[in-house]
Formats: sequence, C-alpha cells, structure tokens
Amino acid sequence: MIKKQDLDSMLNRNDVIQNFPWIAEKERLFITSADYDGLICAVYLHHVLNWQLAGFYDLSTIWISDAGIHDRKDLIWVDLNILPKQGKAIGGHIISIDGEHPSGFETSCNPNIMLKLTSDNFQNKYPFSTLLFLFWLHGYSPKLNDLSKMLILQSDASWLKFQTYPENSKKWMNILSDYPWDQLFRQVNTKRFEGNVHNKLYPRLKETGAMMNRGKIPGKFNNRSSYQIQVNPDWDTDVIYRLFTLIGNATGWTPPKIPRFEKVIEGKRHKIALASVVRRGLNAFLKENKVFSYAITSPKILNFTSFGSSKTPVTK
Repeated sequence: MIKKQDLDSMLNRNDVIQNFPWIAEKERLFITSADYDGLICAVYLHHVLNWQLAGFYDLSTIWISDAGIHDRKDLIWVDLNILPKQGKAIGGHIISIDGEHPSGFETSCNPNIMLKLTSDNFQNKYPFSTLLFLFWLHGYSPKLNDLSKMLILQSDASWLKFQTYPENSKKWMNILSDYPWDQLFRQVNTKRFEGNVHNKLYPRLKETGAMMNRGKIPGKFNNRSSYQIQVNPDWDTDVIYRLFTLIGNATGWTPPKIPRFEKVIEGKRHKIALASVVRRGLNAFLKENKVFSYAITSPKILNFTSFGSSKTPVTK
C-alpha cells in the first residue's frame, strides 16, 4: 500500500519537466486518444506548443500519418499509456499492481506513477483529465467563459469527479500545488453548473454529430449521468473538425490540422480479471501477451491491447 506521506506530498513542476523535458518542448509530433479527452488535448497542445497531430489511437486501432511513421521513435502518445520503451506518453491511468512498474513506463509522464499508486489505491488515483495535468505542468491558466469552462471540465468528466470525489480532488489540488484550481472549479459543485452542462453544453456537442454514450457516474444534483464522446477516424473526420472548431472558438485556441492517414494498424483489445494477472505476475503477463498498452480501469479489471509484437506496431 502507498504510504500516507506520499499522498500528503506535493509534486514539483520543475522536477517533473526535468525528468520529462519533451512535455514542454515545441513542435513535437503526437498521437492522441480517439475521444473527447484526446481531441481537446490536441487543440490545446497545438495552440500552446505548436505540436503537430500525427494520428489517433482508440485502444484497438492506430491511425497514423506519413510524418508519424517517419518519426515514430520520437512520437508522443497523449492521454494514453503505452508500454514500448521508445514511446513517450502522458496519461493518468493506474498501471501498477503491488508496486510493480514495468520498465516501459519510465518514459510515461503519469501522476499516478510518480506517487507510486497501485491497484490497491484506486480510490486515491488522479481524478482529473490529462488536459488539466497539462495545464498544471505548463502553468497555464485558460481564459474562462461559461462555454469554455464547461468544455475544459468535460474532459474526462472532471467536473463530475470534482462533485463526486471531493476529498480526493482536494488532495490532488494540494499535490499539484502552485496552480489556481479554485478559479477553475469555482461554482462547479452547484445545481446551476450541472444544469448548464446538460442543457447548454451537451446540445452543442450533439450538434457536432459525435457518438455520445452515457457515463456510469450520476450527477450530484439531477441524477443524470455525464456523456462520453468517442470518434472513429475512419469516417468521423467531419465530426473531429466540428469538435475542433467548437473547442477552438470557445477557448481561443487554434486547432491542429487533421492529418491524412498513411496507415491504419489493427490490434486486439482484451479485458481480464486483475486477479488472474496477479497470479501470473504483471511483467510475465505483459511479455506473454505482447501487450502494447494497458490500464487498470477498476480494482478488479485490466484492459489491454496487443498488436502481436512486444515492439511498437508503427513501422515503415
């Protein structure tokens, strides 16, 4: 189990950037998750650091541009947890069992890894989105209006987690200190904000044509679940463009260009009981199944994807 003082400690922004200097570099190529969380990260990273979008990964399929293939060893995987050592990544899932951290995650900028959180500490995991972690890392405070605030806090349902898990949220605001969290979350834990999300934000998101699925956690005030948004780059290019435009217009950020995909690489996604992985040993399980990416999504479940090789599936 994680020691109490670890959760009472604070992460130092400069130390994190020193360990992962690429997180503050300009004009990097990146792959992002094929959902709302990845899309809003893409718009932010392009606007602030001029990062160039090279493709998407939906935990089953990789869509990648020619530039991404050419610079595959230097790609950054955003809102994702990938295992190959050459893969730099930033994400926020739990990846450890009993303190066992696969060596491939040494290049993963993940707050849960930094605090040595494991599947035993699921209730203490980082509760917010990759986007908000990036804000903290860069010391970036967005210009807020009603719509931009809702769009930002819709990422990984951060507004709902702030309502539902207040104690853990406050702990992480302390861990990620030296940031105006109070400004970002002001008036979020209210019936009015939750009503605006359902009555004003979600109709705007539905207008983009995005596939919207109900989440699992009900709202605190009206008992309605939030929505999760996924895209399929095979046929959702227009949806991605409309989401980029909506986010860009509300925040003032300049969206990236949607790349032309040179390759579409199919993998296989699986779900397994965590107890089964524990019996076999995490590293042995990952090696045996040639796992490319995985996440512990609950105290009892591990989701993973394999492309049939222990190395990156992105090749010339």
